[in-house]
Amino acid sequence: MKIDMSESKIELIVKWLKEQISTSGTAGYVLGLSGGVDSAVCAGLIRKATSNALALILPIESDPADITDAQSVASVFNLKYEYIDLTQIYDNLIKILPDSNRVVQGNLKARLRMILLYYYANINNLLVCGTGNKTELLLGYFTKYGDGASDVLPLGDLYKYQVREIAGEMGIPERIIKKIPSAGLWLGQTDEAEIGYNYAEIDKTLDQIAQGKIEGDCAKKLKQMIDRNEHKRKPTKIFSVNKS
Repeated sequence: MKIDMSESKIELIVKWLKEQISTSGTAGYVLGLSGGVDSAVCAGLIRKATSNALALILPIESDPADITDAQSVASVFNLKYEYIDLTQIYDNLIKILPDSNRVVQGNLKARLRMILLYYYANINNLLVCGTGNKTELLLGYFTKYGDGASDVLPLGDLYKYQVREIAGEMGIPERIIKKIPSAGLWLGQTDEAEIGYNYAEIDKTLDQIAQGKIEGDCAKKLKQMIDRNEHKRKPTKIFSVNKS
């Protein structure tokens, strides 16, 4: 796509989303609407790109406030949505699976949601719109084949602070923009508590790391996350029988 720098980020992303529909021969987009700022921005973007946009609200032991916020976003953008509570399915799975910890169980929740997104994508000839941003992608802060699975990532080259800026331009409610980010993996879970730093510091440090500056505890920890999660950002490794 030829970039016209006079266009806003929103206009550029919407144009790109339209092109992905055209080149893939699909009919539109489906995404998971969590009630957070990233999915809210993506919801607005796909709605601008096409009238054939669908959101799925997929709670699993979720905070009722997140469900309310997700419905609010759908209303703001006049976006069609379906509500499917996966808690019972998740509970039944946990009963028959070996014991694990809350991180493993949280990843199971993310992968259950993605199953539903691709089911709806398949039956409606839609692309799955991922909601991950550049900050999360660099750190590998996502569930592989869960929220990390998608067909397009409109926010993949935008840091968290840039996503919040776009959210303000799009008229997303202030409470959602300022909400403490959470992947919704368990009650009370927040991104910043897990990583150990707030997003303002994370984004600033990631920019410094990109410039080769790895100084201080924050930079060292984030660089370790980047290196440790490199496998999440790469295609599956394939053994080559005929090595040159």
